[in-house]
Amino acid sequence: MALELRQSLKLTQQLVMTPQLQQAIKLLQLSRLELVDTVQQEIEQNPVLEDDFSSLNGETSPSLPEFAPDQIVIPPSERTSEVNLENPSNINDIDWSNYANEYEPISSYRPRGDSDEMPSRLDILSEKPNLQSHLRWQLSLTDLTDEEKVVGEHILGNLSREGFLEAEIAEIAEQCGHDEDDVQYVLEVIQEMDPAGVGARNVQESLLLQLERLELKDKLPAEIIKDHLHLLETKNYIAIARACHRSIDDVVAAISIIVGLDPHPGWAYSDEEPHYITPDVTVQKVDGEYVILLNDDGLPKLKISSYYRDILKKQANAPAATKEYIQDKIRSAAWLIKSIQQRQRTIYRVMESILKFQYDFFENGVAYLKPLVLRDVAEDISMHESTISRVTSNKYAHTPQGTFELKYFFTSSISRNGGGDALSSESIRQRIRQIVQAENPNKPFSDKAIAEIFAKDGIQLARRTVAKYREQLGILSSKFRKNPKLK
Repeated sequence: MALELRQSLKLTQQLVMTPQLQQAIKLLQLSRLELVDTVQQEIEQNPVLEDDFSSLNGETSPSLPEFAPDQIVIPPSERTSEVNLENPSNINDIDWSNYANEYEPISSYRPRGDSDEMPSRLDILSEKPNLQSHLRWQLSLTDLTDEEKVVGEHILGNLSREGFLEAEIAEIAEQCGHDEDDVQYVLEVIQEMDPAGVGARNVQESLLLQLERLELKDKLPAEIIKDHLHLLETKNYIAIARACHRSIDDVVAAISIIVGLDPHPGWAYSDEEPHYITPDVTVQKVDGEYVILLNDDGLPKLKISSYYRDILKKQANAPAATKEYIQDKIRSAAWLIKSIQQRQRTIYRVMESILKFQYDFFENGVAYLKPLVLRDVAEDISMHESTISRVTSNKYAHTPQGTFELKYFFTSSISRNGGGDALSSESIRQRIRQIVQAENPNKPFSDKAIAEIFAKDGIQLARRTVAKYREQLGILSSKFRKNPKLK
């Protein structure tokens, strides 16, 4: 077969993602905080975009009347007199007890009153101190040499968030170029710092360090942690008493001390900031009907600047490059405003569909949550599943039952025996939580027993499914939930 070049016509269809379409899709999947940041960046980059403050207040504030200086009359009680240093008679009238020089250091000013009214030093810090900075400050106050402090810096750098040492002594010694004995000595110094138990290799060593700080190193609590920690995990107090040759009362008293210790001492100095959630939509019940309200608080009200519109209309002699630049920015601004409006309308329609499918949830709670998939909402509002997925990501709704992410309303289904109404996996988890809360702590239900309870209601669940849901809820197994035997 001979090879040859040939020209031909071919008619095809393909989806071209224009920059405007890409921007609309991006805005659709942004969270509320990300949307505010994106809009603010666009306002800074596009001079045509403006924040429409007139929508906040439809009326302009009246102008203040003008007065001549000699027309202003000040009551005698509000008049101030000049302090004459040559005549100290009026100086005695000043209340010096309420005076504080704002240029003096804060530590030099201590107003009288309740000390609880004074702001904490943590309130004026630009950055919250973490575990490493707290230990580094204590390390600088020790009597260690400069070389030993360098070893201490390497040890602090190998501490986890929980305060445990994640590197071996030999590894740190190799990194620092010191003997293992020197590293061990510095580690012991760090283990004496605050918080108690920091610098340990595991939870067991951390608890022993805390007991040593309490001067209980050779007491029963330390013996239990050293030799019988596996019995403590299963709450087998009788076996601990037999092994230690002590009474049950002594064992219970020792365990009460152990329970008061902190297995993760570093968490108290975590510098993680809390993640605040602002609902994108609110569902309220008004006069027996649910009303959907979009949360527009904090979102700038965008408009196109009239100044640049006038340049295109009135200044006919403006350079062509200037007109082209302004037209391009106006098109970009108009598309951004349209995309934000479309985003809000889509969120409203999706929430309206969710309300229709999950009406029983809004009325009665989590136990009445029904199985729902993205396809159901997509078919209901005539949109693609990918669009619904983007809308429900990182979006939150405030409902009479609490604040939930929109994806929370989409759950898999668990079928009933005999063809009854299917249940959502979230309602099954809620039911497991209720069963565990109502169980007898002396005889807790096993995963198999919980599955049998569901089977009586016509819900077929495997034991491993119950175990998976229980672990997702953070509920321990039955042997750990059981109350200890004291006789």
